[in-house]
Amino acid sequence: MASCTHSHDNSVHGVHDHGDLTTRLEDAENLCAAQNARLTPLRKEVLHLILKATGPIGAYDILAQIKNTSDKPAAPPTVYRSLDFLLDMGLIHRLSSINAFIPCCHPREGHQAAFLICSSCKSVKEASADNVLNQLSTLAASDDFNIHHTTIEISGKCQQCSQ
Repeated sequence: MASCTHSHDNSVHGVHDHGDLTTRLEDAENLCAAQNARLTPLRKEVLHLILKATGPIGAYDILAQIKNTSDKPAAPPTVYRSLDFLLDMGLIHRLSSINAFIPCCHPREGHQAAFLICSSCKSVKEASADNVLNQLSTLAASDDFNIHHTTIEISGKCQQCSQ
């Protein structure tokens, strides 16, 4: 997607620091169209809320915002289906440790990310984890273990909260 101009390799960066909202939504529409997938109005609204959030956002926070701003409130199952779609398209990430969602800053680029999650302020930074995952793949292969999914979440204190 065109909204990100820096390399993902060996850098740590904020997940909300990647271009303006309009460009990111247009890029998402283009990515979906290229995959013959439909970014429905609800899916687009859910993505919009995740992109404009200042940090990780939970499904029920998304649902509450939709109920407050929409004439036609969405039910929890439809929001969860939208989140599943956005995850499948690589447009967002789910952070299991805090049960929240963040935008992917490099959708469909095949990167593997590690997330640095501040336990105090809940800020999230993303970094490339390709080297770590290569080591994990080698370890798994030594025991004929097939990895299906890997997410690396590192909890600690960010520089700002440590001061």
